[in-house]
Amino acid sequence: MIPKSPNEALRPERVPQPPRRSRKARSQLVIFLNFVMTMIVFVGVVAVAGFFYVMDSYQKPGPLATNTNFVVRSGAGLAEIANNLERNNIVSDARIYRYVTATYLEEGDTLKAGEYEVKAGASMKEVTELLQSGKSILYSVSLPEGLTVKQMFQRLAEDNVLEGDLPTELPAEGSLRPDTYKFSRGTNRAEIVSQMAAAQEKLIDQIWERRDPDLPVKTKEEFITLASIVEKETGKDDERAHVASVFINRLAKGMRLQSDPTIIYGLFGGDGKPADRPIFQSDIKKETPYNTYVIKGLPPAPIANPGRAALEAVAHPWKTKDLYFVADGTGGHVFAATLEEHNANVRRWRKLEAERAANPPATLDVAPEVDPQAKKN
Repeated sequence: MIPKSPNEALRPERVPQPPRRSRKARSQLVIFLNFVMTMIVFVGVVAVAGFFYVMDSYQKPGPLATNTNFVVRSGAGLAEIANNLERNNIVSDARIYRYVTATYLEEGDTLKAGEYEVKAGASMKEVTELLQSGKSILYSVSLPEGLTVKQMFQRLAEDNVLEGDLPTELPAEGSLRPDTYKFSRGTNRAEIVSQMAAAQEKLIDQIWERRDPDLPVKTKEEFITLASIVEKETGKDDERAHVASVFINRLAKGMRLQSDPTIIYGLFGGDGKPADRPIFQSDIKKETPYNTYVIKGLPPAPIANPGRAALEAVAHPWKTKDLYFVADGTGGHVFAATLEEHNANVRRWRKLEAERAANPPATLDVAPEVDPQAKKN
């Protein structure tokens, strides 16, 4: 070591110069490429962050506070559905819902029309799965046995969930199946009518094919007509086949059916009897094509739409010798094979009615106390 004087020791040493950048490093192209790479990395980071944000938004609980019903209009597109979902505060962002759902749905999948119950806090994904499933809220309309076509149409017209017009031409009496039909909001009334007609045709064909071979009714139309009369005569399941046997026996003997509901249909048609209009004794003798107290055999067409039980009863009636029946005062009927037995049953019924009221109303449940065989001529 070379000894230094105090002045030399305090003098700062010379700092080495930094290395000079190469010409290549100072190139504008390199600077640009560095910028591009930086932007790519930045955009990639933003894209990944955005992807995770969007997917988190799509799968996390939504803003809906309480359960609500949501309607998807028939023919609505994904953009309309997304906007309506946001408008109803079911999803937080219509754009996220729209674009993610578009990628979520596989080819051929759609969001189905209908009314849906969306649960509170449902995520966008859960909403999509619900609308994709088609499990919409179902409503129902009940059309009991024994209604005429006009009466069924009136019930369909009064249902405020169904949409659209009913067919302008009434289907044939007896051609619509009585039942409870389920449907979603937006279903057309004409669709229900078509469903009823197809169901009734299928049911009648099935029962007609396995009917008893010795029935006096020879055509399917006669079969439906007789079933409609049985339907209107009794609402008790356990006596329909018994009532059917009475009419089958009468037809076999050439006796008039003398069914009270045929009088009513002959007078009022498919509209039915007004509630404030009594039935008079003179109505029994009025000549109409349907009045089986006047005409022989079956009416020209059904008087109502029969259900399965009435059709089965006519296809497989009880084997009896009964030719008469009258109300028993309990909602059912009492049957008789002879006129004498029948008249005794009528007297008992009248006595029971007299005990119930001082002035019992006139009723058509009682057949005339004469042998119907005598009316053939």
